[in-house]
Amino acid sequence: MARPIIGIIGNRYDLHNGYMAHANGEMNSAAIADVAECMPLIVPSDPALVQVEDLLEVCDGFLLTGGRPNVHPEEYGHAETEAHGDFDRARDALTLPLVRACVDRGQPMLGICRGFQEVNVAMGGTLHPEIRDLPGRDNHRMPPDGTLEEQFALRHKVHFTPGGPFHQLLGDAEVLTNTLHGQGIEEAGARVIIDGRAPDGTPEAIYIEGAKGFALSVQWHPEWNAANDPVSVSLFGALGNAARAWADGRRAPQLRTA
Repeated sequence: MARPIIGIIGNRYDLHNGYMAHANGEMNSAAIADVAECMPLIVPSDPALVQVEDLLEVCDGFLLTGGRPNVHPEEYGHAETEAHGDFDRARDALTLPLVRACVDRGQPMLGICRGFQEVNVAMGGTLHPEIRDLPGRDNHRMPPDGTLEEQFALRHKVHFTPGGPFHQLLGDAEVLTNTLHGQGIEEAGARVIIDGRAPDGTPEAIYIEGAKGFALSVQWHPEWNAANDPVSVSLFGALGNAARAWADGRRAPQLRTA
């Protein structure tokens, strides 16, 4: 039987002097293929090229990846400032309605970093442009120097709500994660439940209250070394199981009424 398809929301890059490309990190594809045991399908994140309705029919679940461009603050009613960094308005235009559609349908999705922030904005929430500028907060950005192993190293704990979805899924109320983000949740959107925080209070794990299907998001990057990290194995394994259940429902014979 064919593996379920996970649509991986990619980012737009200038590869060389104006040669534009849609791509995603290899570690995302590896996490989907090797840990979730699904087929990774990179999605060109531009509604001029793909439609949400078509994606929902083709894919059994979605991975909303991280990326250097941020959600444009106009999407949550804030003015653009230099602190907000770079943007990808085409990705905004595709992913925000895609998130809402997945929530409505119960179609599985996992948000990572920017994807975590997209889920909050899609549900009506807002973002801080720079977490490290807030009183009492730490610098959550990727270290500017060092190897990838050093930049993606586990750096702080995340504490989950006892008995909450992440505690139940991961089997622990506290895990150690990497941290590579500048922005973060300011106000949680409708039905967005903050289920995990860093020691400085920064939201790190959310779920959608009353969602019909798998709808979890994390601020860290579980795709790094996913096959060898127990937390990542649990997250991507759960996404894969949810996608298989969705695919089985899609393939199930439909009762004829006439």
